[in-house]
Order: sequence, then structure tokens, then C-alpha cells
Amino acid sequence: MATDDTDIVIIGGGPAGMSAAICAASHGATVTLLDEQPTAGGQIYRGLSNGDNRIAGLLGKDYQYGKKLIDQLARTTVQHLTNTTVWSVDENAVITYSKDHQANRIAAKIVIIATGALERPYPIPGWTLPGVMTAGAAQILLKTSGIVPEQPVLAGTGPLLYTVASQLLGAGVKIAAVVDTVTSKNHLRAAKQFPITTPGPLLTGLSYLKKIKRTQTPYYKGATQLKITGDRSANGIEFQHKGKVVSLRSNCILLHQGVIPNTQLSRSLRLEHHWHSLQQCFHPSIDQWGKSSLDNIRIAGDGAKIGGAIIAEHHGTITALGALADLEKITEQTRDKLAALPLAAIHRLDRLRHFLDALYAPPVHYAEPTDDTIICRCEEVTAGDIRRYAKLGCVGPNQTKSFGRCGMGPCQGRYCSLTVTEILAAENKLSQDEVGAYRIRSPVKPVTLEELASLHD
Repeated sequence: MATDDTDIVIIGGGPAGMSAAICAASHGATVTLLDEQPTAGGQIYRGLSNGDNRIAGLLGKDYQYGKKLIDQLARTTVQHLTNTTVWSVDENAVITYSKDHQANRIAAKIVIIATGALERPYPIPGWTLPGVMTAGAAQILLKTSGIVPEQPVLAGTGPLLYTVASQLLGAGVKIAAVVDTVTSKNHLRAAKQFPITTPGPLLTGLSYLKKIKRTQTPYYKGATQLKITGDRSANGIEFQHKGKVVSLRSNCILLHQGVIPNTQLSRSLRLEHHWHSLQQCFHPSIDQWGKSSLDNIRIAGDGAKIGGAIIAEHHGTITALGALADLEKITEQTRDKLAALPLAAIHRLDRLRHFLDALYAPPVHYAEPTDDTIICRCEEVTAGDIRRYAKLGCVGPNQTKSFGRCGMGPCQGRYCSLTVTEILAAENKLSQDEVGAYRIRSPVKPVTLEELASLHD
């Protein structure tokens, strides 16, 4: 076991983590960046360092933009530990992680959690069958290995759904259909938030739609009551569209229903969180400088609030500046001066975020799955089971563990927590904040006995 001390430890090598590390190191702080990936970039810029220009060209300019951050990080004094899994952070800013089958600890004056987002679980009947995966997972395969699915159906909604559809079409994949769950109500609500000053991303989105139409890919808008068909594996999808049942055949279904903050570490630290009614997820409570309810723990990027890669990059810089001022590496006046431009950029981009949140708000059936739909994949607990627990007096997610092991699998509720909260809130007529979420305990990721034993070597 090795225990080191550093000014700032940053967890996560995506846009927020990289920009925070670059900023902190440039002002004389000692910085260690703990990164689960083999190269910098996080999920959004995954594989960009591999040098495959063909794949980078296919994934577009937004993806290629990340090379700037990756190159800047490489030129700093940051200690960048890759292939590193953080599985514990305590309130004294001591981080325990595993690398190369060895567990280590590192102590920091300030920890910046920049673990980004997770794809929102989309529990519909059949979603646990082989052949069903998320759109983001398909994109990861494309980024890292150039692997593409065969005639997939993309179902759900959100910017990533269209991004992946466009990228797969660009790779020569024939898409069986795009099934969109956005409702006309969402369109009307989003129209009030139209971002006149930031049309660029919207034009990009329109280009994706044009590509779908140009390739004559079947496109269904306003779909409801989605269901994956198949016995031992997926063989298609059924849904309601314009009052009719539509059945499509495919052995590969790619689901997506937006992204949510990855709060596993912040939850394990018992930090304050609150429910965001439009994004329909919990956010950790932070101030303008990323400071959480524990002074030595900061949260940056999508792990604090979903905003996208560019906002995450700016927020990483702002969070680092706040940490530098608290460490007296810079004055508060310098902090405020340097933060002015990224704060202005976030303010400008926030209107676009509000528009996207309104347009791609999850559909009603996301929070009201049918009784036979599996919610907890690890323990195979259904929505009907959870509703039955509520009738027996269960009012919070942590109680479901006692009633039926829900949330007790290896993922610690990573894939079921939000849905469990939604179901219990509806059944008990409580708000999501009143219901709460699972208490996460260390280790937040699976750890081997060999790694645990190495802490005592």
C-alpha cells in the first residue's frame, strides 16, 4: 500500500476532470487525476487518443474537439493514473483505489469528483433480454473497436439517440428504425425555451434528422407503450404509434432515455442531494464553485448537473479555481477574474440546456412501468414487487432491500434507484425528495480479495 499526499485529487478524466486538472496544475497545485479509462477523454472523448482518424472523422467535430483538452493535459505536471478504479472516498478526502490488482490510498486537501453521467435506465418489458443494450454502449463499441450492430432499432429519446443514429448510418449500418418517445406536449413546452442565441447544436441535430430521412430509415415519432419481444433473446420491439400497434423485427435494440448524474461517490459520502423536476433525477447540492455539503469535496461537470461536454469543461475550470482560492494558491480576486469567461459561457449555453431538458423529458411510461417489468436487474425485482412493498408499508428505497433485496446487487442501485424512487413516490403520494435514494456504501465498485489484502501489505 502506498499513501501519498497531494493538493487536489480529481476523479474522472472526462472534459470536467481534464479541464479542472489543467487549470489547477497551471497555478502551481499538485494534482493527481484518477482515471478509470486507459486514456484521457472520459466517455464523450473515449478512444480519441488511439489515433484512428477514420473513426474520429466518422464521429464528427464535436468528438474531435476533445483532442485539444487531451493534448493540454499531456503537457501539464498532472500525475495521471489510468486504468484506475476508485472505490472509496471518505470525509477526510482519503481516496482508496485499485490499479494493476493493487489497492492504494491517496490523501488530498481537496477532492474534485468529475465522474460524469450515466445513461438513464429505461425499464420496459424485455429490456434485460440478450440483444438489448443502450445507445451509449453501441457508441462505445464504435469508438473503441470500430464494431457496429446489425440492423438495430434505436428506441427512446434524447440528443445521444440521434447522434448514435447518425454515426451508425455514417458507418454504413442499415438501421431498422428509429422509435422516438417525444410527445407533442414536450415540443410545446420546449418551444418556450427556444435558444435563439445558440443555434449551432440545434442545426447539428437537424442534420441528424435529415440523414435519417435521406437514408429512408423508418422513423416513428411519439411512440408509447414500448415492449421488447422475444423469449431467450430479443427478436423485435412493439409499441403504440398513432393509435396502432407497430411490431418491428430486430435482434438488436438500442435503448436511450437521456443521461443522469453519476452520484455513486457523492451518495457514499452522504452529501446533500436534491431532486431536479425537469431532468427527473437527483443532483448533489453544490455552490457556484462546485463545493458540496462537505468543504473538502467538490463536484464538477455532469456529475453535478447534466449540461453536456462543453458546459462540463467550463464547470471543471470554475471548480478548480474555487479550490485554488481555498488553498490560497490564488486570491479571490484572481479567481473571480479568471472565472468570468467560463461563467458567461455556461450562462449562454444554459438556455440550450433548458430547451433540451424540456424537449427530451422522459415520457410518463418511464416512471410508471408495468407490474411485470423488471426494475432491479441484479435481483430480478419487478415494478409489481415494489408496489406490493409500498402497500406493506415500504416508503423508501433502502427499505426495499429488506422487503426483497432490491438494490442489493453489484451495481448498488445504479440501474434501478431512480425508478424505485419514482414508483414509491407515486404509490405513497410523496415527493421524490421525501422518498430519497439508496444509501451507497464503499466499495462503490467490485473489489477482489487480493486488492483488499494489498492494503495491509
